[in-house]
Amino acid sequence: MMEDIGFTDIEIGPPVDTFGDAGGEKNARAFEVFGYAFRAVKPA
Repeated sequence: MMEDIGFTDIEIGPPVDTFGDAGGEKNARAFEVFGYAFRAVKPA
């Protein structure tokens, strides 16, 4: 999807637990939900 709108050099970081101590932590763990950082370049 990111390539479709012109981004290049796309990198996806490692999974990060973003739900620790959150109200939905139990559900996030049950469904193995993680956050990911993205880095990309959109040429001018």
